[in-house]
Amino acid sequence: QVQLAESGGGSVQAGGSLRLSCAAPGFSNAAIGWFRQAPGKEREFVASITSRSGSTFYADTVKGRFSITRDYARNTVYLQMDSLKPEDTAVYYCAADLSSGEFYYDRKDQYDYWGQGTQVTVSS
Repeated sequence: QVQLAESGGGSVQAGGSLRLSCAAPGFSNAAIGWFRQAPGKEREFVASITSRSGSTFYADTVKGRFSITRDYARNTVYLQMDSLKPEDTAVYYCAADLSSGEFYYDRKDQYDYWGQGTQVTVSS
């Protein structure tokens, strides 16, 4: 059974950093996306990385602060989060897209497989 597993969440003060990991064995050909969901809000796109070209995409709210990378040898995708703000507090999910064709990187329905999420809390 293929599955994704996030780790690396925690509590930090504003201005701090965290690195999230998404273990994705079996998804080397998949685009991987990170989404987040704060209490009472919809799940929103954060960042994604394609499988072949390694193209990256970011939400405007995290551009310049977050960085998505992937390590094919470890079957892992990372989300480095710097200069964290209280509004970054959310459960962070990674997701995988194995489809071909147009890649709507910021749409939840683009992704077929989801992890269980990891909590990130940023205090002021």
